[in-house]
Parts: sequence; C-alpha cells; structure tokens
Amino acid sequence: MNYINKVMLVGRCGQEPELKYFESGAVKASISIAVRPPYRSEQALWFDLVAWGNQAEVIGNYVRKGTQIAITGEFGFDRWADKNSGTMRQKPVITINAIELLGSPRKEESTSTSAPNETQTVANANF
Repeated sequence: MNYINKVMLVGRCGQEPELKYFESGAVKASISIAVRPPYRSEQALWFDLVAWGNQAEVIGNYVRKGTQIAITGEFGFDRWADKNSGTMRQKPVITINAIELLGSPRKEESTSTSAPNETQTVANANF
C-alpha cells in the first residue's frame, strides 16, 4: 500500500529566516509559521519549516517576519543527540517542497507605497 505524506499550510512567518550555508554549496533556510484556526478565539498553531536549495534562497531573499506564505511540504522529524546528556532528541518539522508568497508583513502593508505584488493584484481584480 502506498502512503501519502503531504502538508499544505497558509500562515504568517513568525521570525526572520535563518539561513545556513554548507561547504558542499547547499543552503538551508529555517522558519516558523503561525496558522490561525478557523475560529479567531483559538490560539494560532506554530509549525517549524525547513527548505533547501532554491526554495531556501527565495525564503532568504523575500520572506520576513510577518510575511504571509502558502507552502506544501512533507512532515518529518529533525533528530539529534543532546550535547549535555547524549540523549536522542527529535522535533517535528515540515520540509518545504513549494512556497508561494501571499502578502507582506502587516506593518508594511499599511505604509507601503510600492506597487502591489501579483497575488494582491489578482485577489483585488474585479471579475
């Protein structure tokens, strides 16, 4: 039997991206996003995300704290040995396969005088 491991999320970035460059030339971006549940009274859900290669470069160049993004990716775990105790640790993480930039950080949206991005233009078009 085949199993599907696909995650789709829309939320706002909760931190500035953390980029790490490796000697091999690979690049990794780490961010977290807050996803608001359908009922505003509930607390946001937080997810840790990682991206590699071109996706990581896009995140490093265009995503800032507060940027609204949509991602598809795969659920997995980061695993490591605790430096002090040697105990194996793990945390859930989503590896990004595709990312779409949906909006600027909220504080910039209200003060920005630049032209709207393509997603905003399509969303506001009169059809």
